[in-house]
Amino acid sequence: MKNPVVTSWTESTRNLFEPVIVLVITFAAIVKLSQSLYRYNLRRRSRARSGTMSSSSSSDNGTGVQARRRSRILSSKLYFDIPNSKVPLIYSSAYDITFLGIEKLHPFDSSKWGRICGFLLVDNVVDKNCIVEPLEASKNDLLVVHSEAYLNCLKKSANVAMIIEVPHVAVFPNCLVQQKVLYPFRNQVGGTILAAKLAKERGWAINVGGGFHHCSGEKGGGFCAYADISLCIHFAFERLNISRVMIIDLDAHQGNGHETDFANDSRVYILDVYNPGIYPFDYEARRYIDQKVEVVSGTTTNEYLRKLDEALEVSVHSFDPELIVYNAGTDILDGDPLGRLKISPDGITNRDEKVFRFARKRNIPIVMLTSGGYMKSSARVIADSITNLSNKCLIDTGKNMTAT
Repeated sequence: MKNPVVTSWTESTRNLFEPVIVLVITFAAIVKLSQSLYRYNLRRRSRARSGTMSSSSSSDNGTGVQARRRSRILSSKLYFDIPNSKVPLIYSSAYDITFLGIEKLHPFDSSKWGRICGFLLVDNVVDKNCIVEPLEASKNDLLVVHSEAYLNCLKKSANVAMIIEVPHVAVFPNCLVQQKVLYPFRNQVGGTILAAKLAKERGWAINVGGGFHHCSGEKGGGFCAYADISLCIHFAFERLNISRVMIIDLDAHQGNGHETDFANDSRVYILDVYNPGIYPFDYEARRYIDQKVEVVSGTTTNEYLRKLDEALEVSVHSFDPELIVYNAGTDILDGDPLGRLKISPDGITNRDEKVFRFARKRNIPIVMLTSGGYMKSSARVIADSITNLSNKCLIDTGKNMTAT
């Protein structure tokens, strides 16, 4: 005979857990579907692009594309005059991502950019009123590099979820995803593009954000939805009378996005120091790196800085840039869960100083982007490094204290 208490408890437990099990299964199905849809859209865009290229004349592929790109750049509002009372440090509160706490499901500190500026203000390195606030990149701006098909794919939350590596985002209305995720990214893109203009005018500029080096014109990934580095360079080509750009990518991850966009483009020289044992494993894009420096997991500060010195020395004899875009990721820090390198905070400071001295010695304008960094301590480390650049008079924040 069944125990009525046990029977009652079993039925109650079943009634309680059945909805939970259904919810878990449903969510797993959504994630799987989003992955499939994203891959399908990428294949479809690739086929469409191939079809278009094969059916179009070489003249349209070349002259027509360049003409449309130039027209968009010249009509853009992202370049605007900055008063001398401002310093070329670019940030907007719109950079920071808050999305019902879901942003915490990704290891990236999505409030890093605001925290960097907060430290700089508290440390009296820069005055709040002197920081430059950029404009949001418009669709027309993004079309300078991105295809219409790629931008349309971002109108599906499942695709954005794949790109930023947070599956939960797939279930939210796209209008919310646009506002909470893509709008902050578009503001950072505006900051990166503006930084080149400021660097040309002032010698340097730091966008406290940007550095989305995994995104190319046709594909996003690795928390990178827009190709801000590629956009910045194309704007510089058209608006700043610049014809040679060096990308110094010192994020722990390979910069496969800009490498894909500038494949075989002799105007752009890419020096990439990265860990080959981590994401993105893009072997095709590696073919387009002009100077490849691989630093394996566990590489320590002294070894890293030695390899950087050697790489910078080689680049001197290989390319004569008119602009440097420096992707200064801090995921090389010891303890970073994704970078897997062992560089100390002082090593970051020394690294940044070496790159800025390299540019200063040769009188080359330099744009710095903060890029990756997956520990809470990254914001403090970046702020300390910017403070050091100011103290060494490699940048002028209006409050330089010492010179050495």
